[in-house]
Amino acid sequence: MIGGIIFDAFGTILQISQRTNPYLLLFREARRQGRILAPDKIASAMTMDLPLDEFGAHLGVTLCSSVRQELNLAFELELASIRPYPDALEAIALLQNSGLRLGICSNLAAPYGGAVKELFPAMDGYAFSYEQGIMKPDPKIYLSVCNQMGVEPGHYFGSEKVPVMMIGDSPRCDRDGPRAVGIMGLLLSRTGEGKIRDLTQFAQLVIHQNR
Repeated sequence: MIGGIIFDAFGTILQISQRTNPYLLLFREARRQGRILAPDKIASAMTMDLPLDEFGAHLGVTLCSSVRQELNLAFELELASIRPYPDALEAIALLQNSGLRLGICSNLAAPYGGAVKELFPAMDGYAFSYEQGIMKPDPKIYLSVCNQMGVEPGHYFGSEKVPVMMIGDSPRCDRDGPRAVGIMGLLLSRTGEGKIRDLTQFAQLVIHQNR
C-alpha cells in the first residue's frame, strides 16, 4: 500500500512559460563588476532564504537603480508566467481524493517558494532547499518532507512501513536520491521517452496499485 507521494516542483508540476533568468542576469552583473563566483557561491542562491537584491549584496554586487529595476522586472515577469501543468492538477486531485498524503520537495531560490505554495496550497508537506539550507539529493531534505507528511520511508520491498514514492524530472535528485533513503523514486519524462510520460498516468497507476 502506497501512503505518500512527493513531487518535484519545476519541470514536474510547474512550468515557467516566460523565462527571463533573473539570477543569470545577476551573475552576469557580478562578473561585470569583477566578482569571481565559485560554483558554491552560485549554488547558494538555492540554500539561502534571501530575496534577489539581498542575495546580490551577499555576493558583493552593487546594484545601481537601473540594474535593480531590470532585475526586478525580469523576476516579476518570470514569476507571473509560472503555471501548473494541467496533468499535475488532475493527478493531485485524484491522489488527494484517494486519501494519499502529498508533498513537494524541490531545489529552489527563495523568491519561487511562495509561487509554489500559492499554486499548490493544500499539500501535506513542503521541503524547499532555501528553507532547509540543503539541496537534493541530500537525504535530510527528503526526510524533512516525509516528516511533515506524517509518513516514514522504508525500503519498499519487504518493509512494514507504508511505501513513499517521489516523482520528478531529475534522475539524480528525484529518482536516485530518494531511493537512497527508502523512497521509491521515479522519473517523469515529458518528452515521451520514458515509461511515465504524464502525471495523470502516474496517479492512475498509484491508485490501481492501492486497490
